[in-house]
Parts: sequence; C-alpha cells; structure tokens
Amino acid sequence: MSYIKNFWSLSEALNDPKNDPDEPDILDPNVREERLEYIYGQMAGYLLQLSQPQPRLSCIGSIVPTDHGSFSVAGRPISVNMNAMIRLANIPPAVLPPKDKTYKTADDWYIALAEMHMAQLVFQHNDLISTPDDCRNKYVARQLFLGLAKKGLLSTFGFADDNWSTQSTNQGSKLSPAPGELDSFRLWCDDLRAGNVLLNEDDSIAAVVDSEFTYAGPTQFTLDPPWWLLLDQPERWPNGMDKWREAYDSRLKTWLRAMEKVEEKVGVGAASPRLSTYMRESWETGRFWLNYAARKSWAFDSIYWKYLDERFFGNRGSVQNHELWKARLGLLTDNERAAMGPLWRER
Repeated sequence: MSYIKNFWSLSEALNDPKNDPDEPDILDPNVREERLEYIYGQMAGYLLQLSQPQPRLSCIGSIVPTDHGSFSVAGRPISVNMNAMIRLANIPPAVLPPKDKTYKTADDWYIALAEMHMAQLVFQHNDLISTPDDCRNKYVARQLFLGLAKKGLLSTFGFADDNWSTQSTNQGSKLSPAPGELDSFRLWCDDLRAGNVLLNEDDSIAAVVDSEFTYAGPTQFTLDPPWWLLLDQPERWPNGMDKWREAYDSRLKTWLRAMEKVEEKVGVGAASPRLSTYMRESWETGRFWLNYAARKSWAFDSIYWKYLDERFFGNRGSVQNHELWKARLGLLTDNERAAMGPLWRER
C-alpha cells in the first residue's frame, strides 16, 4: 500500500496522555466533548455508508475481484479471530471452515462462529483452562451458545422478533425488527479499530486502512455500536470489564448524538428504524455483547456468563462463579453432558 499522508491515528489522537506508552491506548477521560463528537461524527458517517444494502452481497463470505472489474462473494470469511486461532493458539487449520465455504444466512454464520469457539476449547492446549470447573464453565457456555445458534435464535436476540429469551418477556414488541433473510448481508470490517483510522492534524479523517479482514457479513453486526469508542477492548480494560462497560455507556451517548446528527444531515427517513436506534437498542438489550462474544473466542467466556446467560435463560440463583455450569447443566442433551468428562481428562 502506498503512503497516505496523515498526522497520526485516531487512537493516538484520543489516547490518555497519562497512559503508559507501553500499554494499549485508552480514551483520554478529559477529552473535550466537542472534539470527541467531531471525530465520532466522521466515523458515524463512514459506518452509515457501510450499513447500506449491498445487492451484490448474496451470501456471507470473502469478497474477491472478478475478471470483469467487479467483485463477488466466494469462499469463507477470514476473520481476526480465525487468524488468532492459528497464529496464537496453534489450532489446526483443518478445524476452520473449508476455504470454499460461504453461508446463506446469518444463522449459518453464527453456527460456524460457535463451532470455532468449541474448537478453541478442544484444541488450544496452553493458558485456556485452569481447573476442572473452569473447563466445565467454558464447555457448558459454548454448548448453550451453539445450541441457540442451531435453533436459529441468536439472529433474533434483542430485536422485536425475539420471543424466546427470558429477557424478551419484559420487552414486548417495542424494539426494532431483525433483518430479513433478503436483507441480511453488509460489508463488515472485522478489524476496524481506532488504530486503523488515520487523521490529519485538524482531526479530519485521512483514511481508513488495513481492510484485509473485511467480508460480507450479517447485517446484525452492523447494527451494533462500535466497540472501539474507548480505544481498547473490554476484555483488556485495566480495571476490568464492568468498568469498561460503565465508561462505554457514557461515551455511547456522545456517539449516538453524533450519529443522529449525521442521519439528519444526509436525510435518513423515519419510515424504518434508523441506525442510531438499532445501536441504542443493541446496547440496551445486550445484543452488542452477543455479537462481540460471537466474534471473539478469547472474550467469549467472561462475556457469556456476565452479560448473556441470564438474559437468555433467566436467574441462576446463588450458584458460585466457579460452578456456573451447574445452573445450566440440565439444558444440555444427554450426549453433550456425557462429553464433558472426557474433555477435561483429555485436557
């Protein structure tokens, strides 16, 4: 790629000046609201464009150029998580989806993502399992998530179509509808983060770079607010994920305000739910956490038990954190329960 003139990255621009330079960037808590809204507003416009229908994206998969100067969807998506599974965890490439595999529905892709989480548990031999109960927690969480995916339920969670989760009994039909099967695919930039956005000295965007992990993905992904508003990922936040959630909740208000201004400027109609509405509902319902956990094997376990399980299946009672699996064991099939013991012994 040729050099793109720029001053610094979005991550560098908004990094806390008190932050250790050897640590990941984190959002400056004292950043001026006007500056933050200006930068967020530019990114909101970019994501609004990506959220528009793409008739040529007929399925979920990698986007490849054709001989006629166009493009087509051909072959499996290549995600950041898949790359990490091979590069960091030494998971056999044969475990990943076949190279020529594409997916016709969002549900099919959710199944594939859940199966890769299970593959990580089975094949990663270092730094994943600490105790027998830790293994059981991880196994049960993955089986439950995979089961919901196979039933076609994950794609409706947090939408008006959600009539299955415990959470949905308190929400009624006031939420926006889930994407339909004929409107299910959008351009998804799996590695879009603050470090890949280049800014000029006046904070205007010079370029968005490093798009090698871009693929045709479920529309559900594009309806979530971006995770990178605080620059760093929730699973790496210095004071823990709950503190990340508190800080994010505050900055999300700025993001949504910026998004609404962009929608007004470009004339987004009110006939159908706006992207800002979908993003707000995603955060409020926990759909944000579902999709984040679906895409990231190393964040899955802490997110599942903390932010998803009780939304799915209801209160767990007074079970201890190291024995969370006991509260949900009855939801597994006989074969799934039988496989849990051998898995730990093999580990």
